[in-house]
Amino acid sequence: MIASQSKGARLYGQIRRALQCGRFAPGERLEPAMLATEFDASLTPVRFALHHLSGERLVLDRGRDGFHMPFPTEAALRALYEWMEDRLLAALDHGSLPNGKPPRGLDAQDNIAKATWQLFDTISRRTPQQEMQFAAQNANDRLAPIRTAKRVLVPDARAELADLIDAWERADIPRLKCALGTYHSRRRKLVSTTVHLLSEARDALH
Repeated sequence: MIASQSKGARLYGQIRRALQCGRFAPGERLEPAMLATEFDASLTPVRFALHHLSGERLVLDRGRDGFHMPFPTEAALRALYEWMEDRLLAALDHGSLPNGKPPRGLDAQDNIAKATWQLFDTISRRTPQQEMQFAAQNANDRLAPIRTAKRVLVPDARAELADLIDAWERADIPRLKCALGTYHSRRRKLVSTTVHLLSEARDALH
C-alpha cells in the first residue's frame, strides 16, 4: 500500500511539473491513455492525478467529455494576473526575502516561462504565511501554460525577467515591487491579444 501511494504521488508530481513547464496548451484535451504511456503508469493513477489537479484548478474535468487544460476568458485572465500580482506583493510585505543563494535554475538565459515560474514560486515559498504561499503558488501554476503560449507577445521578456531576478537576489524589495507592477500591468494590457492567440492555437489542435 505504501509503495502504491508513493508511486501515485510521484505520478501526480510528474504530471503537475509537466503542466508547470507549459507541456500542454490552454484548451488542450488531456488523454489519460497517452499520459499513462508517457509516464509509464496505468490508467487508474493517471485519472486519480487528473482529478486531484482539477481540484487545484490546474485541469478542467468535463465529465464525459474528459479532462482539458483550462482556457481563460479575457475577464478571468485579467483577474488572474491581478491576483498573481497581489499575492506576490503580499508575500514581500510579509517577509519574503532571498536567502543569499540564487535558486538553482533561476536564470533569465534559460526558458523564460520556466524561469518566471521559478522566480515567482521562490518568492511565494519564502513567505512564512502558509495560506498566502499556497494562494501565490496556485496562481503561478495556473498561469504557467499561458506564459509559454504568449511568449512571442513580449519581445523584451528576457531583459524584463533579468531585472526581476536581479532585484530579488539583491533583496531590493521596493525596486522588485515596482518591477512586478510593471510586469503585470503589461500582461493585463495584452489580455485581449493573448486570448486571441490562445484561441488560434486551440483551434489548430482540432
